[in-house]
Amino acid sequence: MTMSDVIDLPEWIPASGHQLRMTGVHFDAVRIEGVRGELVAARLIEAADGDAGPVVCEVTGFRWMYFLLAPGEVRGHNWPLGVQRFGGVKMRTVTYIGIPALDGNTWPLRWYSEPTGTAPFVEGGVLAGITASVMIRG
Repeated sequence: MTMSDVIDLPEWIPASGHQLRMTGVHFDAVRIEGVRGELVAARLIEAADGDAGPVVCEVTGFRWMYFLLAPGEVRGHNWPLGVQRFGGVKMRTVTYIGIPALDGNTWPLRWYSEPTGTAPFVEGGVLAGITASVMIRG
């Protein structure tokens, strides 16, 4: 079952392919590279019993994982070294994140975890705790 079967699509999810969306408007984002990002995502999904909220994965290059938080939430948490944060009121740069459609060809992006009606965004506090544990201990 896809999110489109459960709730109306948020306006920031494209109908096909992928599109860039500005952080701080529709969502904030936390970005973690490669294996560490995959480990954080796996632990987050496990902690949320499979309903973790939106996580986008780049399938090429550095294999970045993007965890999408509610707008303004990224600044409310302490993030360890190695974690990049985008969005929030006091960020100095404008950043765009690639967002894939829920179905079809979205290469080189894909959903690692889709947003749902019960988890439209990743819970920032839970993500911050899991991220700190992974980045410190591995």
